[in-house]
Amino acid sequence: MSDSPASRLELLRFLERVQLGDLERTRGWIAAEEQRLAELSARLPPAPPPDWELELDLGRRPTRVHVGGCTMGGTAFRRHALTRDAALRALAEQLEACPYCRPDIELGVLD
Repeated sequence: MSDSPASRLELLRFLERVQLGDLERTRGWIAAEEQRLAELSARLPPAPPPDWELELDLGRRPTRVHVGGCTMGGTAFRRHALTRDAALRALAEQLEACPYCRPDIELGVLD
């Protein structure tokens, strides 16, 4: 083939077909992996939430105590499981109790 514009265009169209084939193959792999993960998660029950959780701010400093499973404040990676004693200790150290799930009442700190 020469370096004429028509042959360059043919080469670019060939490259496009190859890349589209690669893209379709990759999308197939992604779909298969999504299906595998969906089947796996359907078989495994979710882990139960801890009884008590500590919420961290973006600077990774403790901010609030929650009843396990509370959906208010913080994402999963900003939450850490606490024992009952650790939750009581955190509240005794003046850490804020979540105003929605009220761990202070659940723990018997307030009536």
